Amino acid sequence: MARPGKSERSSAMPPTLTSRSADRVLHALKASGPQSADALARRLKVTAVAVRQHLAQLLAAGTVAFEDRRTGVGRPKRFWTLTDAGHARFPDSHAVLTLELLDAARKTLGAAGFDRMLRRREASSAAAYARELERCKRLDRRVARLAELRSQEGYMAEWRRDGDGTLWLIENHCPICIAARTCQGLCRSELAIFRSVLGEDAVVERVEHLIAGARRCAYRIRFVVPEAGSRAGPGR
Repeated sequence: MARPGKSERSSAMPPTLTSRSADRVLHALKASGPQSADALARRLKVTAVAVRQHLAQLLAAGTVAFEDRRTGVGRPKRFWTLTDAGHARFPDSHAVLTLELLDAARKTLGAAGFDRMLRRREASSAAAYARELERCKRLDRRVARLAELRSQEGYMAEWRRDGDGTLWLIENHCPICIAARTCQGLCRSELAIFRSVLGEDAVVERVEHLIAGARRCAYRIRFVVPEAGSRAGPGR
């Protein structure tokens, strides 16, 4: 279990460190999950000593914690992760207002009317994404463009392709997380939108879900042979 360590604590930020540098460490942990100081140093292209100074300052602030894991022969390796306070540095956009609006919509429209509102939002979002993706004929290009759009909206999205051709859309942050916890229909709607805009030649599955306790949301996307006359293939 993650815990603070006395030897890692620091009462003040070293003069060479800045809050912007510390934010880079938090961002790296948010984007890629638990990592060692050496891995963070490689990712950020700084020295491991500098990263450990950052981590000591962040540990004192309560935004990171660590867990020592035995990964083989020798001493356990220390992996760093965000605490709840660290995750809170990536805020839910206008969370209070959003919750109030959702509650007001339910009370005003009733259950059926609220569902119609969500379906209308889903259709509008799908149409907007479809316009952005219409020039992307290959599935991998559509996934890449969708990741760009979602990142612009604050989802810290990325995509990748496995050796077997499986594509992944990964969202490391959810700017509407609090609203999604209150209104599960928002998450169902997003999955439906992705399936719609990625096309008939894609099978989209959500295999990690932040609302279900995962660190992020991850979608596995597989190419299926399209019917005659439909879009081109994955472009392997």
